Amino acid sequence: MSHAIHITQLNKHFANGRHALCDIDLQIGKGEMVALIGASGSGKSTLMRHLAGLVAADKGSASEIRINGDVVQSRGRIARDVRRVRAGVGMVFQQFNLVGRLPVITNVLVGQLHRTHWLRGWTGWFTRKERERALEALHRVGIAQQAHQRASTLSGGQQQRAAIARTLVQQAQVVLADEPIASLDPESSRRVMEILTRINREDGVTVLVSLHQVEMALRYCPRTIALHQGKVVYDGTSAALTPDMLRSLYGVRADEVLSPEQTESPSRVAPDRPELVMAQAA
Repeated sequence: MSHAIHITQLNKHFANGRHALCDIDLQIGKGEMVALIGASGSGKSTLMRHLAGLVAADKGSASEIRINGDVVQSRGRIARDVRRVRAGVGMVFQQFNLVGRLPVITNVLVGQLHRTHWLRGWTGWFTRKERERALEALHRVGIAQQAHQRASTLSGGQQQRAAIARTLVQQAQVVLADEPIASLDPESSRRVMEILTRINREDGVTVLVSLHQVEMALRYCPRTIALHQGKVVYDGTSAALTPDMLRSLYGVRADEVLSPEQTESPSRVAPDRPELVMAQAA
């Protein structure tokens, strides 16, 4: 399996001296749907921002990030052609990142600006074919009827679906979804996760989604990567994650990543899984 995401010896220290990411080595294959979990402050969002080339790793380190074989950053320096690499990477944020005063369809059309002459993008002039592509994307996420509404009039779940439609128009091969359901109600969360799963399955898009609650990883993602204090402490099948295992990894903070049902119910017994990859934090 070729790699959509390849991370080597990723290290990041903040100005206050905190080691936010510690020797991260990860490979995610093309077409995988992977959950990134961890308690608050574990490094999930920091890792996502490094993958997008928004933040550089420690200068002079051996850190390197490649997406679909292209260098995003190396040795603490963002690649000069990172914009070209980002053209194939769709970002979905917790805050939606839509322009509220603009129509939904215009927000979605922004996803293809990397293929549009700067003057057309600046003036907001898009071809009929481009608009049809945006409407089709909105149809796929279930909000085509809201195409011409101001984005600010949509519910949070609808705005997040519009953000996903933007990645469809972008024709991204990799989607990085950073806590996309953190501010949504349960029903909207389910719809967003189902849409991401469908895009992964139907389009072969690689999806890495950071989640605060483990039950979503269990339900939608075959593979889970867990971070704790900036380190990868688990990388394996989501089905093998049990409440007891999570408590062994996260200690008293396990309840932050467990659902109420998981904290109250007896531990599931994990079957023999010789393929399980697990590493305790140092």
